[in-house]
Amino acid sequence: MEEIFQEIDQCLEEMIRLQREKVSMIAMRLNPCITRDDLFNPHDFVELEQSGLFNFEDGILAGLMSAQMALRANVFNRRRH
Repeated sequence: MEEIFQEIDQCLEEMIRLQREKVSMIAMRLNPCITRDDLFNPHDFVELEQSGLFNFEDGILAGLMSAQMALRANVFNRRRH
């Protein structure tokens, strides 16, 4: 069971990495001055805030990260009990 959790976690990690790249590329197309750190506060940039595509892809990233956190919490709880 532990091995399956590890494989799923690795898969999620790769999906998150790719989605971060995608979100970053979209943001830089909208505003070439945006840095990766700026993506932590996208509401500070009108171009990002108003872009449906950026918000959609950023939402997918948030969902992937939430799934990974839930998986890790589940594994942690199993180890404690």
